This record gives sequence, C-alpha cells and structure tokens, in this order.
Amino acid sequence: MDKYITLAFLAKFLFLILSITHIYLKIMHKDATDAKVMFWRDRVEFLFVSLMSFLLLFLFYPRANNEIYIDFETKLLLFIFGIILLTNAKWGEFFKESPMFEKIQHII
Repeated sequence: MDKYITLAFLAKFLFLILSITHIYLKIMHKDATDAKVMFWRDRVEFLFVSLMSFLLLFLFYPRANNEIYIDFETKLLLFIFGIILLTNAKWGEFFKESPMFEKIQHII
C-alpha cells in the first residue's frame, strides 16, 4: 500500500511540474513545446485520477471485513483529489443549464 501511495504522490508531483512548465511556455509563446507538455500533463492527470479512484474502491469495498485505516498521506491524497475534482468540474455548464439556478437569479 505504501508503494501505491508513493506512486500517486509521484504522479501528482509530475502533474505539478508539467503545469508549471505549461505556464512558463505559455508566457514565452513556445506553442509547439507547450502542446507536448499539455499532452503529457493530461495523461499524468488521468493516471492520478485513475489511481485515486482505485484507492477509493480499495478503501471502501463493502465486502471487506477489515477496519479502514487512513493514514496522513492517504488523507492528503484524498483531499487533493477532492480539490482537483472541484476545480476540473464544468461549473459553467452546471449553472447555465440548471433551472433552479435561473429561478434564484430571477429572485435576486
């Protein structure tokens, strides 16, 4: 389990490095290199989301009889995973298409 958590941290660290590189290349207007960085950044993000999804499946498998022990590193990874899911959500589509949100806008 420790190696799995380490792999997830490495994937997240690599994603962070690629994101910083993307910002730098965008500022320097190096579009050809930036396209390659974005390609790998998207793949690493997919890897991280997949690893975290499998971790959730493992931790909360309903037929397992063992007690769930979540250490600090696992809590941190789950917290980061939640932040990533919230930031990558398509909020514009949710608020644009929600009839309840339109009613709230008319009330306000």
